[in-house]
Amino acid sequence: MTTLTIAIVTVFCVGYLFIAVESLTKVNKAAIALLMFVATWTLLMLSPESYLPTAVGDQMAAVVSETIERHLGSTSATLFFLMGAMTIVELVDQNGGFNFVRNVMQTHSKRALLWRIAFMTFFLSAILDNLTTSIVMIMILRKLVANQRDRIFYASLVIIAANSGGAFSPIGDVTTIMLWNKGVITAQGVLSELLVPSVVSMVVPAYVLSSIIDNVPLVAGCMGMYPVAPTGDMAVDGIFWQLLAYCAGVGGSMLIIGSAAGVVVMGLEKITFGWYMKHISWIAFVGYVAGIMVYWAEKMFLL
Repeated sequence: MTTLTIAIVTVFCVGYLFIAVESLTKVNKAAIALLMFVATWTLLMLSPESYLPTAVGDQMAAVVSETIERHLGSTSATLFFLMGAMTIVELVDQNGGFNFVRNVMQTHSKRALLWRIAFMTFFLSAILDNLTTSIVMIMILRKLVANQRDRIFYASLVIIAANSGGAFSPIGDVTTIMLWNKGVITAQGVLSELLVPSVVSMVVPAYVLSSIIDNVPLVAGCMGMYPVAPTGDMAVDGIFWQLLAYCAGVGGSMLIIGSAAGVVVMGLEKITFGWYMKHISWIAFVGYVAGIMVYWAEKMFLL
């Protein structure tokens, strides 16, 4: 590993550290992320040919610009989608569109509310997507739970349920959409084989924020690294691709910054990285492992 690579990785790790301890530094995570972004790309420009072989001579500016635009494109798509989703959610909310859902979930029991939120989020995420569903559920939670300290536990469950629901649907998460578009998984395959593991990965954590009452670069890299095989575990709907969809989706719940849904809820409800890791990460991990075990049992005894 070159000195330049070590410097870029160090800047990235330091940036993520400051994002994680935002509650201590009082520096907005968006500002840190932007500074980290500028610093890493500035370091890369010291020797772009080390990473982009064609960035030499007169072609250097064009190649680097094209690379930056490609990376910014995926991020911009998420941001524009988020702005559109937030606009629609606000319009629907202003016109009372969520009143029916709110009335259905309204209860005097905290445990009953937790279970209703979990299942509503889980299935909405599969139908819509985990990002939009998280925004909708947080808006509804604000109408049901006035105390912000109580609400963050429910908000944490929203992250887990949204990611679990998105993992078994081809349109429920950015990662599953990417895999589906490439043709390495099919709608029938993920629905039939990941539904039960995803339900378990949501139910187990809900049973545990109940007993005490709250991933895209990886997939893109793996898709480019491993070719689709005609048969075996690497074939379409093979174990590798299905587990990649499950692990990237459900595994994103273990850290609040591990998924788009988590980052959105983190911003909306001001949940800190440290609080989530202390109170929620281990619960999400238990659900994650339980779902994996169910998937293994399906493959061993049913399929």
